[in-house]
Amino acid sequence: MNNTPFMIELADVTFEYPDKTAAVKNLSLKIKAGEKIAILGGNGAGKSSLFLLLNGIHKTGSGKLYFKGQEVKYSKKDLLNLRKSTGIVFQDPETQIFSSSVYEEISFGLENLKYAENEIKARVDHALQLLEIADIKQKPTHLLSYGEKKKVSIAGILVMDPEILILDEPDACLDPVTVSNLIKLLDDLHQKGKTILMSTQDVNLAYSWAERIIVMKNGIILKDGLPSEIFSNLKVIKEASLELPVVYEIAVKLNIQSKFKQKPNIKKDDLIKYIKKNISP
Repeated sequence: MNNTPFMIELADVTFEYPDKTAAVKNLSLKIKAGEKIAILGGNGAGKSSLFLLLNGIHKTGSGKLYFKGQEVKYSKKDLLNLRKSTGIVFQDPETQIFSSSVYEEISFGLENLKYAENEIKARVDHALQLLEIADIKQKPTHLLSYGEKKKVSIAGILVMDPEILILDEPDACLDPVTVSNLIKLLDDLHQKGKTILMSTQDVNLAYSWAERIIVMKNGIILKDGLPSEIFSNLKVIKEASLELPVVYEIAVKLNIQSKFKQKPNIKKDDLIKYIKKNISP
């Protein structure tokens, strides 16, 4: 029986592209089941490369990848086991969608694994409802808007029911309402036991959503910790070219962030209540 507390682990991993560009450098990372993690960093920080390593799409150049305590040897069996449990949604849905209709796209993975037709239909219908795209299930994929393609690519992963869900900047180019609905969906999935990793360049989203934040730059991890630990470290924020979340910045300027020290991060509603009670005339 495997007693490891970690779902997935990278141990001193380096990865280079064919042109010798080092995308990840001697990186070690341990992820427990049920975590809700945001990865922050600018373009070229190594976020996408990290995700592709965790899913086994990229093979480690040096170091090791472990899944549930077992080293991934990159055999067909190991990769199938890893990818059945680790679903990745790419930043650009164009790289993920290739079927002619929405229904065919979402059902593709299940059909490829020879699921029964009634099981496929039930899972696809459920995913369509979750993403609120049931009305376009027969629509040709080339006629979809960018936001619709994002939803379809997410549905295509959710239908596989992975234990770990990896999303590469899912909020990019989406309107605020769609992002809000997506975050609610992710929270619901997290409540059901899913382990979720999400990269983003939105510090406000990372701060309000994540329980753990990892800051990356040039293929290394600059800082890994609670949201409050990350954003109270101004040296790291500056080095990673990040900004403070609006809520946290207001608390800092009012010199009241210590009032919330028992909480992992300062929630907007808590800040508003404090201001109304203590500062408003």
